[in-house]
Formats: sequence, structure tokens, C-alpha cells
Amino acid sequence: MERNQTELNSIDEYIENFPQEVQLKLKELRKTIKASAPGAQEKISYQMPAFTLKGYLVYFAAYKNHIGFYPASSGINEFKNELEGYESSKGTIKFPLDKPLPLELIKRIVKFRVAENLKNAEIKSGKIK
Repeated sequence: MERNQTELNSIDEYIENFPQEVQLKLKELRKTIKASAPGAQEKISYQMPAFTLKGYLVYFAAYKNHIGFYPASSGINEFKNELEGYESSKGTIKFPLDKPLPLELIKRIVKFRVAENLKNAEIKSGKIK
């Protein structure tokens, strides 16, 4: 799974660098994130696919044995009980490549992050205190 990350310009280019079975999982993850975060922007940041909406929402990346999902520490803390079957740390969840992605859980995490970012943006703008 070698990739020349310095030349990546899009998530499509990122995904194309992986074997077909990994590409399918990455496309499935991307589609789930997009459906859960209408209006979010896609970009490559830190050499990884990223979604932003009033700030950073989530990142993801493929590795040899897993897909890393990065929903910020708040996204992990909020769903920590449901994430018990997955290896995780402060800001990372690892989804093994040999198991189906937990798409419903990912959807809920992304929606949580969208709500969190929108609320934080309102606080910053002074609309709510």
C-alpha cells in the first residue's frame, strides 16, 4: 500500500492508491460521511482525506490492517461504550480491514461532530452564549 502522498490533490486520488478491496471500504466510508454531513467540504489535510464544516469534522486513512478514523476526542468520548470492540485512543478509532465497517455508528459519530461544530460556531459568533 505505497502511495506518494505529497502529490495528492483529492480524496479520489487518495483512494486510488489502495488495493480494490480497501478502495471499496474507503468509498463506503466516504459515502457514509458525506450523507451524514450535508454541506461538508472534502479535502486532503495531513496527507489524509478530511471533511470540514465550520472547522474540522473527521479524517480517515487506510493502513496495512485497518482504517483509521479520526473524529476528535469528543467524538470518541461520546461513543466510548459503543467503541469497546475497537482499538481506540484519544483521537483515533481503528476499524480492522477484515471486518465490515460499523456504518450506523460512523453515521452517528459524524452527525454528533456536525452538531458540535455548528454549536461551537454559533458560540464563537456570539449568537449563543
